[in-house]
Amino acid sequence: MKVRVEMTLDVACAWSALAHARLENALERFRAEGGEAEVAYRPFQVVPDAPVEGEPLSEVHRRAFGPDAERNTARMAALAARDGFTMRFDRAVFANTLGAHRLIAAAAGQGKGEEAAGRLFRAYFSDGLNVADRDVLSRSAAELGVRWDPDGDADEVRAAIARVRAEGVTSVPRFVIGERTLPPGAPSTDDLLTALRAAADRAAMV
Repeated sequence: MKVRVEMTLDVACAWSALAHARLENALERFRAEGGEAEVAYRPFQVVPDAPVEGEPLSEVHRRAFGPDAERNTARMAALAARDGFTMRFDRAVFANTLGAHRLIAAAAGQGKGEEAAGRLFRAYFSDGLNVADRDVLSRSAAELGVRWDPDGDADEVRAAIARVRAEGVTSVPRFVIGERTLPPGAPSTDDLLTALRAAADRAAMV
């Protein structure tokens, strides 16, 4: 039986990006052991009114955090590197993530949700791409082999974001693995693997 993993995330959230990298590592090990899992993504927007045209994330950080911004992002980048994920805050473009969530939802419906989430996190944090730009999203969809309409209706994703908010979720990432809700934040790869194994054991006993 497949273990269901539910991850609530925002593509523009560094902690979500780190958590997803750790999830990818945990799933690789879990599947190598013969485990089966499927990931469902729930959308969240940390800054719903972020601009579509984008602006340098480093400038946003400097306005928000002042002189500590570069030191804090350097620590985050070093943390991510230990899990095999590259964060280039000097290149990242702060932009609205509604379109990125639409692409993840479309990809998930075509069995490629994990690949899409990973690709969009890399686009934002590693490649310096504007994930609100329709051409960026269209190219990403083509790379993934996902059928994608850049002009499609976003109401379904907006409704999903509203449901997450209505449940009282105020920050991401957030994981539910099997029937267990994990503590808020970015669990380690080992903790995620432990949760996957435990969920598989529980499912086998039913």
